[in-house]
This record gives sequence, C-alpha cells and structure tokens, in this order.
Amino acid sequence: MVPIAYYLVLSAILFSIGVAAFLIKRNIITVFMSIELMLNAVNLTFVAFAHQWHHVSGQIFVFFVMVVAAAEAAVGLAIIIAIFRTRSTLNVDQVDLMKL
Repeated sequence: MVPIAYYLVLSAILFSIGVAAFLIKRNIITVFMSIELMLNAVNLTFVAFAHQWHHVSGQIFVFFVMVVAAAEAAVGLAIIIAIFRTRSTLNVDQVDLMKL
C-alpha cells in the first residue's frame, strides 16, 4: 500500500509545474494546459484524502471539478480559436486587449 505522503508530494510537484508553466510560457495553449494540470493536481489530492478517510465525498467533489473543467475547456478553446482567427497569433503578450 502506498502512503498518502507520496500522493501529496506528487500532487505538489504537478501543481508546481503547472504554476511555473503558467508564469513562464507565453503561448495561450500552454497556459491553458498548465491550468488543467493544476486542476488535476488538486483532484489527485482530493482522491488521496478521500481514500485515506474512506469517504466518497472527496471523489464526488472531484467529479464536479472535472465537469467544470470540461466546460471550461470547451469555452476556453472556443475563445482561443476566436482570438487566433482575428489576430493570427496565440502569444499572450500580443493578445492583451479584448477588443479587436
């Protein structure tokens, strides 16, 4: 049986990689992927604690986070496609205004 500390360390590493990519990268797609990585790191923490305490509530919360992440992915990708069609770039520095 794997101790919960291993899951928490893995989750912290994944979350740190997501934060670093969010702060360093200049591509909108990469920033979007780093946000998804941070959400998955938090989901791993919820599942680890739910398994340790033998509660289903953590896994139910993960299900709702995944539903919100799926909706966010659909809306976010639609916005990214619209920005790319109007500006022909996905660089965050060049897409700093929401007006055309």
